[in-house]
Amino acid sequence: MQDPYQDTEWNDALRKAGILPPKEDPRKDEPEPEPVSLTLTKDGTKDFATMSLDELDDFEDDDPEIFEEYKRRRIAEMKEAASMRKFGDVTEISGVDFVQEVNKAGEGIWVVLHLYKQGIPLCALINRHLTGLAYKFPHVKFLKSIATTCVPNFPDSSLPAIFLYYEGDLRRQLVGALEFGGMNLSQDGLEWMLAQEKVLQTSLTEDPRVSGNRTNISTVRGRARQEDSDSD
Repeated sequence: MQDPYQDTEWNDALRKAGILPPKEDPRKDEPEPEPVSLTLTKDGTKDFATMSLDELDDFEDDDPEIFEEYKRRRIAEMKEAASMRKFGDVTEISGVDFVQEVNKAGEGIWVVLHLYKQGIPLCALINRHLTGLAYKFPHVKFLKSIATTCVPNFPDSSLPAIFLYYEGDLRRQLVGALEFGGMNLSQDGLEWMLAQEKVLQTSLTEDPRVSGNRTNISTVRGRARQEDSDSD
């Protein structure tokens, strides 16, 4: 049967004769089919962005072209995430490893090398902080080495020492206990120091070492006032 809503000379003649209804197509009021959502699964409960490739395969029959494109994007995202997570821990090296681990670290790679000595409390504290930072910033290469295994006769008075390298070139040295503020150094404080050297991007909005000093000063002043009132 010929569609009465088609644009043909015969239909136009029938409309003029009043045999066919006006040209308006009642089908325009029908709801358009909803596009396939890439946000939720069939039951509306699972986000495709969190699905593994195997899970995505289960939905491929719904619309092969859409899901093939989405899988391609997911693979690209997973590769990018994997490329960002290169390290994640603190690696112990010796002098023979230096060139390979530091100078040949690779394009776009920051290396944080801590020279330390066992038995120095601040060195041990910094090693603990570096472990936390390595996990938090896995795209940064964190290394540690007993000082004299990398630099013969390195003086204990210059420990702890952190050397910052970018693409194999030395960019900054942090040498000696005073550089780190002594045993009051927190992991956030060390993170802030590295962020100032562009080694990593921090979400901290102010220097924790400054706020910590303010807290200590307030505590001391409070104790002094309390002692004065007790003496009265």
